Amino acid sequence: MFTERFADYDWDRVSDDIQRVTPQRVRAAIDRAGHGTPEDFLAMISPAAEPFLEEMATRAFALTRKRFGNTIQMYIPMYLSNECQNICTYCGFRYDNQLPRIKLTDEQIVREAEIVKQWGYDHVLLVTGEANKTVGVDYIAHAVELLKTRFSNISVEVQPLDQDEYETLIDAGVYAVLVYQETYRRANYKTYHPKGKKSNFDYRLETPDRLGLAGVRKIGLGVLLGLEDWRVDSFFTALHVDYLQRKYWKTKYSISFPRLRPAVGMQNPNHPVANKQLVQLICAYRLFNEDLELSISTREEAHFRDNLFRLGVTSASAGSKTNPGGYADNDALEQFEIDDARTPAEVAQAIRNAGLEPVWKDWEMAMT
Repeated sequence: MFTERFADYDWDRVSDDIQRVTPQRVRAAIDRAGHGTPEDFLAMISPAAEPFLEEMATRAFALTRKRFGNTIQMYIPMYLSNECQNICTYCGFRYDNQLPRIKLTDEQIVREAEIVKQWGYDHVLLVTGEANKTVGVDYIAHAVELLKTRFSNISVEVQPLDQDEYETLIDAGVYAVLVYQETYRRANYKTYHPKGKKSNFDYRLETPDRLGLAGVRKIGLGVLLGLEDWRVDSFFTALHVDYLQRKYWKTKYSISFPRLRPAVGMQNPNHPVANKQLVQLICAYRLFNEDLELSISTREEAHFRDNLFRLGVTSASAGSKTNPGGYADNDALEQFEIDDARTPAEVAQAIRNAGLEPVWKDWEMAMT
């Protein structure tokens, strides 16, 4: 399991190493663009790499277009439930938040699907809170069965599961699973996750291994940017994906960049990440590994997202709602506030304006 490799690294030593990076070390890392090591990635996210940002951006764009073509995949999240048994200090769905809890019925799930299909989407991400008793494997698998004839690609972002449970979801039609460690800083992890199954650091850390053993087609990783030092957390994410790619080489991998966003009852970022730093991080991932899919969500502001389309991003959400039943105008509490509130068609046009092509199977239908 990754926990064995993870044990070889110390958070404070990694932090010190990042601060000691020299311009020469950054130069060598950039020259290995596309086929770097975690240590190269560490150099490219360091303060010493900031003067190289323009070159990193240019190379990131070229590598992305070479590997993924002149396209950006569009997808949309569909929240099935806000039921959750965890207390996470940054999340609106946290168990101790006093809010109406909702679990969509079959009819409501189909209605949500009909709406996003009208917008042209063929790639959907199903999201739930972490409540195994109320929105467990059976409920998620049933939702996938309901939707798999309507969408060509179904991903899920749900509570970490055991290997056999992931095999059940894969058999039902799940293509990809997203699971975020939130932070790799073990010493502070329980500060943000004091109660609930999510407070088990090692179980969450080993989730991608269970996914790899289950044979899932794609695994999505990431940390919640703003909880801890983004540079150190991102290094551990890169280390994690490097390990996974070597061990589960048939599986594809993606990285997401969620920054802390406002939500009812949530904390403010301890370590805010500036736009320029997020650009540096995205470019570093692309130069580290040209095969990684890099995804940006509607957490980010519209103009900023438009600029990111020209860098290493390969997929983007649009028109997102973060509350269950939100596309049918349900007014349940959101998990967090979005920033880019443009319609899917407006985002698709912004991608075209960047000289790229939005990819979703039914796009032409949505334009008529």
